[in-house]
Amino acid sequence: MSTPQPVEIRVKQAARTLEIDFDDGRSFSLPAEFLRVHSPSAEVQGHSPSERQTVPGRRHVGIVEVEAVGNYAIRIGFDDMHDTGIYSWKTLYEFGTLQDVMWRQYLADLAAKGLSRDPD
Repeated sequence: MSTPQPVEIRVKQAARTLEIDFDDGRSFSLPAEFLRVHSPSAEVQGHSPSERQTVPGRRHVGIVEVEAVGNYAIRIGFDDMHDTGIYSWKTLYEFGTLQDVMWRQYLADLAAKGLSRDPD
C-alpha cells in the first residue's frame, strides 16, 4: 500500500502548528514543538537508535519556513535555527497517526532525564 499524499499544507503561525491534509481524507495538526523534538535530522535521531537525542526547551519554538524537497518531503525551518530535518510524506503521516503515543513517550523521556519543555 502506498503512502497517502498531501493535498494541502498550512502553517498556522499564531498557533505554532503545521496542518496537513492527505488524499485519504485524514488531516493532522502537528505542533511545531512536536515536529522540532522529533526532527528526522541526524542531529536529533543520530545514526542509530542508541544515539537518539531528547531535545529539551522547545515549548515556544515556531516554524519560520517550509520548503518542498522534490515530490516526497518538506524541510522545516524553525525559529531556533534548526532546519536540517527532511520530513517525508510517510514520516508526516506517521507523526499524525502516532502523535499521542510519541508525545507521551517524549514527556516520559524528559522526566526520566530531568529535562524540561521550557527554555533555560
